[in-house]
Amino acid sequence: MRVAEECVSQAKHVDDPRVLAYHQATLANAAALDGDRRTATASLAASQASIERVAGTPGDSWASHYSTGRWAHEAGMILVQLGDFPSAQEHLHHALASWCDFLDCADGIRSVKIRDAVHDMRARLHRLRGTARAEEINERAAAFE
Repeated sequence: MRVAEECVSQAKHVDDPRVLAYHQATLANAAALDGDRRTATASLAASQASIERVAGTPGDSWASHYSTGRWAHEAGMILVQLGDFPSAQEHLHHALASWCDFLDCADGIRSVKIRDAVHDMRARLHRLRGTARAEEINERAAAFE
């Protein structure tokens, strides 16, 4: 957890809300794994505030891949660790909707970036296997690989 705390501290000097959101979510995850509910919820709230500032900002940093959909998935998994299942379900539903939108937009486009994004998405969907909506999205995504 100390490494994650230091990353958040260093990221405060970076002018990219994705970077800050990513590091804050990493700290939230580490805290949840350590059983530190207070730090986990505070870091997750800070991460949410950062990711909400992403709309309209260019994605030209190493964290440009960290979208609201990706954040929603990560937040949902952290909330599962914290035992907040209703909030986790809400966040995971948002992530699934974002992935559907991505597949709609990417339909017919053949590129390495799209293929890599789909591969990553399918790896994340694997953790949600058994969920009807996740299975449906996974089947759609399989056509891209």
